[in-house]
This record gives sequence, structure tokens and C-alpha cells, in this order.
Amino acid sequence: MRIGELAAQAGMTRDTIRFYEKVGLVTGRRLANGYRDFPPEAVAWLEYVRTAQTLGFSLAEIARHGEELSEAPDAAEALSALLEEKIQVIDARMAELTILRAELATRVGTGCPLRAVGQPG
Repeated sequence: MRIGELAAQAGMTRDTIRFYEKVGLVTGRRLANGYRDFPPEAVAWLEYVRTAQTLGFSLAEIARHGEELSEAPDAAEALSALLEEKIQVIDARMAELTILRAELATRVGTGCPLRAVGQPG
């Protein structure tokens, strides 16, 4: 299918698909007339890419995991493992942010929030 049809079916712009092609997320072959031709399964893959981005995965992670998932004997189990890993990353980041928030809160009203609390002015 040509890029316009793929864009319409995937609910994306042609520019988005061109970008994804440039970074290696989707591949199409070139026809003799220079048009891009994408396989029908590209629609489902692009829907997966969009969903994965919504869930906080970077394009690099999506590309890396896409290869892992396509080679996994049990794609559902592999996907669940990837989601669990992402939850762990989010939990660790939330803990870091909680510490950062507490540090910022101790500096509120000190006159100079960049100076460590308890240090002479």
C-alpha cells in the first residue's frame, strides 16, 4: 500500500510515517516509479508504535522491543515482561522525584533556594 493509504488507515500523517521510516521503525520498498510501498501489516505495527508511545516508551525502546517481540516464542509473555520492566523504571523515577520534591520543599522560604539548607549565607 502507498504511504497515503497507510497514513489514512493508521491515523497518522505522511510526514510521521516518513520520519518513522527514516529512524527504522517502519520499512517500505520503493516501486519503480519511486513511490513507497508498505505491507498491510504496517498498519497494526504503527498502531502498536502509537500505543507504546502513549505508554511512555521512547522510539528507541519501541524499535528495540519490536525486534524482541517478533523473535519471542510467546509475544504476550514477552510484552508483559516489557511492561513490568517499564513499571519498575517508572517506580524508580517516582522515588527519585519524591526525594527531589522533599529537597525543594526544604529550601522554600530560605531566601536562597540554591544554597544548601543549614549552610552559612
